[in-house]
Amino acid sequence: MNLPNKLTVSRLVMAPLFFIAFFLPVWFGESFDVLSAVLLLLLYLLTELSDLLDGIIARKYHLVTDLGKVMDPFADTFSRLTYFVCLSAVGVMPVWSFVIIMWREFSIVFLRMLMMGKGKAVAANIWGKSKAVLYAVSGLLGIAYVAMDRIASQTGWKGWADPLLLVIFALAAAASVASFGTYVKAIIKDGSLSHLSR
Repeated sequence: MNLPNKLTVSRLVMAPLFFIAFFLPVWFGESFDVLSAVLLLLLYLLTELSDLLDGIIARKYHLVTDLGKVMDPFADTFSRLTYFVCLSAVGVMPVWSFVIIMWREFSIVFLRMLMMGKGKAVAANIWGKSKAVLYAVSGLLGIAYVAMDRIASQTGWKGWADPLLLVIFALAAAASVASFGTYVKAIIKDGSLSHLSR
């Protein structure tokens, strides 16, 4: 397994670790608040860094593989849905925003499988890239919110943080819907799936 694929696998490992770190104070009490906050931020940064580096290394050194093409978007979805499940569970992320994003991600996985069966790739587009950026930003802000809530004695900052997060999560959900729409439109235009048997 080459280095980019190892970096991708690391995201699959870090997602369950993130989940455990997130719920440490819930399961074992407030004495784990600081440890949880530090681990959440560290695991988030390592996950996003691995996502950035695996693509750069794969392209620069011509290490793009069929396994990597499938595993990379899966690892992205796996890790980011883990963030969003956690944030939604504690009321930081609106449930409606999480559900929209979850539906979009599972639908894209289904479409990718259909297209791969036809030997086609689902190409990235500007909405897909915008969606990825908004996922990363909303995830970071949500995790920072939880970390602050666990280590800060003052809560006055929530007055401006709560509406900001609502806007960011709404934008992430909107971008997810828009990117899905453009993918569907491109697939319909391509006609690759028009002859699927029922």
